[in-house]
This record gives sequence, C-alpha cells and structure tokens, in this order.
Amino acid sequence: MSDVNKEEIHTPEYVSSESDDRTKNNSFRHQYRVLTEAEKADMVAIKDRAADLEAAINKTAPSRERSLAITRLEEAVMWAVKGVTK
Repeated sequence: MSDVNKEEIHTPEYVSSESDDRTKNNSFRHQYRVLTEAEKADMVAIKDRAADLEAAINKTAPSRERSLAITRLEEAVMWAVKGVTK
C-alpha cells in the first residue's frame, strides 16, 4: 500500500441520519426536505427498535433463515424511514 498515493484513497464520510447534512453521502437523492424534530425522533426510534431486534436475531444460530430475517428487517427499516421522510 506504500505505492498508493494517499490522495487517491477515499475515506467515506459519515453523516448522522437525523442530520440535515444527510445528502452529503447519498448518490441518488440529491434533495431532501428538512425534517421536523418529531420526524427525526420517529426515524431514530424506528432504527433503535430495529437494532434491538437485530441483536435478538443475531443470538440465534447462523442460518439462511437468520440471514433472510436480517435482510427483511433492513428492508422494513428502509421502507419505514422512507415513509417518515417522504
């Protein structure tokens, strides 16, 4: 890695999902409306509850079913957050 120019290495920038700067690292949705504080709280609550459920699911034995459950949970969170932010 010493041959690689450090300027060529891209370090991802992380932006909090409740931040008004959340378009910085999004390639597709270039404009967002500003969320109300209540909408931001709803979005955080959805993600927090999903994280708790994910932790419970991850306590089960590794399996295809567990992987599918996590994938579907991710999808459910995506749609729920999209519903809040539309």
